[in-house]
Amino acid sequence: TQMREILDPLDPEQLRAVYNDVFRELQRGKVLEPLVFLEGCYLLLMDGTGYFSSQTIHCDSCLQKTSKKTGEVTYQHQLLGAVIAHPDHHEVIPLAPEPIVQQDGNTKNDCERNAGKRLLRKIRKEHPRLKLIVVEDGLASNAPHIRELKKLHMHFILGAKPGDHEFLFDQVIAAIDKDRVTTISWKVGDGEAALSFVNNVPLNEANQELLVNFFHYVETGPDGETRKVFTFVTDLRITRSNARLLVRGGRARWKIENETFNTLKNQGYHYEHNYGHGKQHLSVVFAMLMMLAFLVDQVQQRCCPLFQAVAKKLGSKRALWDNLRSHFRHFTFQSMLHLYEVI
Repeated sequence: TQMREILDPLDPEQLRAVYNDVFRELQRGKVLEPLVFLEGCYLLLMDGTGYFSSQTIHCDSCLQKTSKKTGEVTYQHQLLGAVIAHPDHHEVIPLAPEPIVQQDGNTKNDCERNAGKRLLRKIRKEHPRLKLIVVEDGLASNAPHIRELKKLHMHFILGAKPGDHEFLFDQVIAAIDKDRVTTISWKVGDGEAALSFVNNVPLNEANQELLVNFFHYVETGPDGETRKVFTFVTDLRITRSNARLLVRGGRARWKIENETFNTLKNQGYHYEHNYGHGKQHLSVVFAMLMMLAFLVDQVQQRCCPLFQAVAKKLGSKRALWDNLRSHFRHFTFQSMLHLYEVI
């Protein structure tokens, strides 16, 4: 109760400094260097997730969703996560997330697009020289967002679906007719992958001066059946030598879903559990502290041989957290180091 009362009025923005402290230590220790993806750039994966939903408990910053059928109001909290990741490495490095909450003075709900604009500007202010390739889903492949990324000197790989980009796909078909599209293929297991790309095509009819580079990946089985299809737009020039790597970069977006949100929700962190909602900021503060704990764990998983040995011995994150809690409840330890050594 005392912890909740202390944390409830805390501005969640104050926690961003702690994330940055951890990040600076990683930079000093050159821990991030193996995560460089292309041309000195890191992949920054971004996506939104919900962590609280109730029809009774709420606060002033809750988003509100009203059922059209019953008129019943559901109160929700969401946040936009951002992690540095690499297709070849299991760990992700979270930056401070951006809460998607009811903004002061606004009557309309906050949304992922507005949160993205706020988050990217904060990241650029906090890390002015960090070279980034932002990877997002198809919701982000719109002209205002791409212009914002360019303004912040950030590269991008964004999903692009045919239903949302008819004009773009028509331009690609026209490029095929003009023999401008390059296609490469290779074996994948018992099947085959084909990658087609073209540079400098307009994003949409209303913004024809905004040119993007387009690539389309298809994976088929031995009988020719389609297994996977991915389509992306990027500002990075696509060549035969980097095309396959760019596909891997675009497909790495699942890491924020699986390696981040899924881990937080299903592997012992209980991210969606209501530890206390409060009247001001408590729910948001707890969510940001949980992500901070996840950051520390990911750093240890990557950097600390003792933590790695404990995790290997116990086999799963659930078993690891259960052992930590059990020892913590029953014995006195001088430090986390002492606790890991005992296990």
